[in-house]
Amino acid sequence: MPRVMLRDDRVHVGDRFSVSFQRTLRIPDDGTEYPLPPGLGTFPLRRIDDLGDRVPAEWRERGGIILPMYQREAMWLCFHAPSWKPRALKVGVGKVCAITGRPWSEALHREPQDYVVAPLQPWLDGIAAGTGFIRQFVAMPLGLGYTVEGQVTGEERHGGLQLKVFEPRAGRFPDEPPLLERVLRCAVPMSCACAGAAPAPAAPRRCAGAMGLAAGGRMRQKVYPDPHGVDTWDPDHTARVFVHLVNSELWRELTGEKPPRTPVTAKEYARHGLPWFDLYDEHLGTVAPQDALAKVKSVKDLDAGKSTLPLQDDEPVTVGPLKKLPVPPNGTAVHDGEW
Repeated sequence: MPRVMLRDDRVHVGDRFSVSFQRTLRIPDDGTEYPLPPGLGTFPLRRIDDLGDRVPAEWRERGGIILPMYQREAMWLCFHAPSWKPRALKVGVGKVCAITGRPWSEALHREPQDYVVAPLQPWLDGIAAGTGFIRQFVAMPLGLGYTVEGQVTGEERHGGLQLKVFEPRAGRFPDEPPLLERVLRCAVPMSCACAGAAPAPAAPRRCAGAMGLAAGGRMRQKVYPDPHGVDTWDPDHTARVFVHLVNSELWRELTGEKPPRTPVTAKEYARHGLPWFDLYDEHLGTVAPQDALAKVKSVKDLDAGKSTLPLQDDEPVTVGPLKKLPVPPNGTAVHDGEW
């Protein structure tokens, strides 16, 4: 099985695949489909195994990592894999598939496709809620009914994120990089795409401060069809990681560390005229959206049923310079901020 390691605030699976979790702007939920917001640095990550009995027993049994988020803060997932040996990846939000909205399963499925392939898919910013767009990943506390998990399943039992990586079957791709890439690697270190995710167990005891992912504003982003076919991926060579999301107070309690500073707002970012991003991907298709995720209500929509006053700022912002990026052949594209 591929070895899972935590290094430089990235989850490394095997020797050539990694995932980082990027802080970003929470885009306004105003009906506009926004382009890709920037990455504003990685979230810090810590191993559950290193925290001892400070974490609940259910978390220790599950293992994985913890990551701090503020309420209503947004994130995106950044994937890195070499073009000559891609990987398949399932992403679950609280045991709900982020691509189809179906209950989490350990296997890959072709119809509907419930996974992404990296590096063709360099990042995922939210749930696949419509044709060619996603709804942004936004952190909310468990128990309030805001999360995707709560809306799809009627329960908020798990929270967090679940990632499962599938290696390709033997012989489908080379075991070593092409000669040119080996030569270049000796001269220049490879960069990450973000340089500059069985039967259900019994419901765990909810930990105060635990978070799940809800749906935010609309963003232009495709989920690309698998160009290799589902039979390319080896179900016997996989690795799974659970990502526990905690609020800033629980992070401080569990780790003894200060949480990151509060996130930059979209309005503040736009006021400085900083860039947003888009991909030259008109030639690529997108998987068909599924009803379960298309019906998920956003944080703003749910706020309307809980308060007569707006609970967050969703005023439109003016998008600054738009940088067009090619679809990365080798996982080295960037939608980094300049903050």
